[in-house]
Amino acid sequence: MAKKAFALRIDETMLSALQRWADDEFRSVNGQIEFLLNDALKKASRLKPAKDQSDGD
Repeated sequence: MAKKAFALRIDETMLSALQRWADDEFRSVNGQIEFLLNDALKKASRLKPAKDQSDGD
């Protein structure tokens, strides 16, 4: 999966809260944001299910 970088403007208070949450779950802030967005997209049925990556073994 290719990833694309982009700038994100975020309130200091929200960033601090995300940092604490990410620390609690042993993730980076970027990883936490990706996790939350992925979860929200799945719950809203906006994300196609991931294709099975197994090779059949």
